[in-house]
Amino acid sequence: MIEIFEKIIGKNGLVFAFLFVGFIMLLSFWLSKYITNKRIPGVAIAVIIGLSLAFLGDEKGISDITIFSGMALLGGSMLRDFAVVATAMGADINKIKSAGLAGAVSLFVGVFFSFFLGVLIAYFMGYTDAESIATIGAGACTYIVGPVTGTALGVSSDIIAISVATGVVKTIVATIGTPLIAKSIGLNNPHSAVVFGGLIGTTSGVTAGLAATDPKLVPYGALTATFYTGLGCLLCPSLFYFILKLIF
Repeated sequence: MIEIFEKIIGKNGLVFAFLFVGFIMLLSFWLSKYITNKRIPGVAIAVIIGLSLAFLGDEKGISDITIFSGMALLGGSMLRDFAVVATAMGADINKIKSAGLAGAVSLFVGVFFSFFLGVLIAYFMGYTDAESIATIGAGACTYIVGPVTGTALGVSSDIIAISVATGVVKTIVATIGTPLIAKSIGLNNPHSAVVFGGLIGTTSGVTAGLAATDPKLVPYGALTATFYTGLGCLLCPSLFYFILKLIF
C-alpha cells in the first residue's frame, strides 16, 4: 500500500506539492485565527513553517525527500518569478504613474539604507574586508542581491550564506510587521504601496505583508519591490563595493 502511494506521488510530484502547500496555508491561517487571534498573519506563519521544513532535507531542502521532490519545481525561481509578474497584471498603470518621483526616490533610499544597515551588521560581526562587508550588506537588501554580489566579488560560501540569512530575516520581519504598522503609516492606497515596496524591497516580504494587509495593494508594492532587487544587483557589487573598498 505504501509503495503504491509513493509511486502515485512520484508521478504527480508537482500536484502533491501544491496539495502540501495548501495544507500548510490552511494550518497557518487556522493558527493565526485561533491561536494568535490574528496578531500574526497566516502568511507569516506559513513562511516560518516553510523555513523550518527546509532543514529536513539536505542541499535542496525538503525536496531531497522523495515524496516531496515536486517542491523543487514549485519552490523554484521560475514559478516564483511567474507569480510576481502575474500580480502586476492587476495593477492600474495610472495609479503607478501617480507615485512619480516619490516611487523612484524610495527605491534609491531603500537600497542605500538597507545596505548601510547590513554593512554595520557585518562590521560588528568582525568582518573587515570590503568583499565580505559588501556581500552581507547586499543580503540586507534582499536574499537575492546578497548571493549575486557575493558571487561577483568571489567571497566564500559561508559569507554568502550569512547574506542569505540576513535577507530571510528581513523578509520575515516585513511579512509579520507590515500588517501591524500599516494603519499607523497610512499604508492603505496604491500610492503608499508603491513607495512602501521601494523602501522595503524584499519582494517576498512585501507581497506577503501586503497580502495580509490588503490583497489589492499587492501588485503595486510588488512592482517597485521587483525593481528594488534589480537596482540592488546593479549598485551593490559595483558602486557600493568600490566605496567600501576606499574605506576598508
